Amino acid sequence: MSVKSSPDVTPVPPEDIQRTFGSDSIDLVGKPLGSRILSLSDEWFAEAANLTTPAPPIRKPGVFTYAGAWYDGWETRRHNPEPYDFVVWRLGVSSGRVKGVEVDTAFFNGNQAPEVAVQVCFAPDEDEEKVKSKDFDGWETILPKQECGPSQRHAWLLPKLTEKTYTHVRLQMFPDGGIARFRLYGVVVPVLPEDTNQILDLAATVNGGMAVECSDQHFGGKENLLLPGRGVDMGDGWETKRSRGEHVDWVIIKLGHPGEIEKLVIDTAHFRGNFPQKVQVYASTASKVPKHDDEGWVQVLSPQKTGPDKEHEYAGEMLSNIEEKKYAFVKMVIIPDGGVKRIRVFGKRGTT
Repeated sequence: MSVKSSPDVTPVPPEDIQRTFGSDSIDLVGKPLGSRILSLSDEWFAEAANLTTPAPPIRKPGVFTYAGAWYDGWETRRHNPEPYDFVVWRLGVSSGRVKGVEVDTAFFNGNQAPEVAVQVCFAPDEDEEKVKSKDFDGWETILPKQECGPSQRHAWLLPKLTEKTYTHVRLQMFPDGGIARFRLYGVVVPVLPEDTNQILDLAATVNGGMAVECSDQHFGGKENLLLPGRGVDMGDGWETKRSRGEHVDWVIIKLGHPGEIEKLVIDTAHFRGNFPQKVQVYASTASKVPKHDDEGWVQVLSPQKTGPDKEHEYAGEMLSNIEEKKYAFVKMVIIPDGGVKRIRVFGKRGTT
């Protein structure tokens, strides 16, 4: 099978992964976004579905299954007769541009994948049967074959040579072995309604929204705020440390498209003893990410009391400074600290 390959890539040390990808990219293949495995070569010892689990890998020494030792990752049989094992996913978003790749071999030591490569393609949903096939020849290699070491995070920054968008990804490991986690970092390229006056969640990850900065995310990451659904527990929300004395925490969200805000929904699902006392929301028309103390922030929701495990809706007269204003960023302030599951910013994007 012939594939197009990419120029050299830049390795990213483990300690720099968050700094490199954390502020301007998301995991396009993350399980919470609804990514789907379409096909795979083998998963004898451990299931491929573990690869996109958002939580870090864990270890259970001494635990065995019918197939062998328990591993939190994907592990195939030994002595693969083919050149490589593989997994194919449909991304969890309509399409995306790729910035980098992470492959974590945590706890795979002596059975880790010796080498990996990553391929992508753009294919409409009606062509998924073709993409599943082992003989599909539409793959483009964005990460040429790279060596992997045991029980460690590996990441690579890809060249910024193209504005291409992709819908599917294939992870290859040569020839077989185990991988704990796989991340495909990039930005969402959403498919938005043709009607620019249609109301949609301008902040949602699937619509291109991105949580870009926050004051703290000790217990739960800011990116969780924009995920679909209401989640499963406190672990898939945004939660800050306990504070003492005068304090507020905040998060800045870049909307997927500038728009007119009509309704805010702030959800404290699963936060029952650690929800914020109050929430407050500001908005900005800035062309680039504003600082949290920038003078351009405009209050659109004054401080409001919150309650446990509840969706709080704010619209109409509860909102201010929204008439005929098109905002590109929102800042949610929680007073003084705590946890929030989701924020929804409903509005119409209008024309740019």
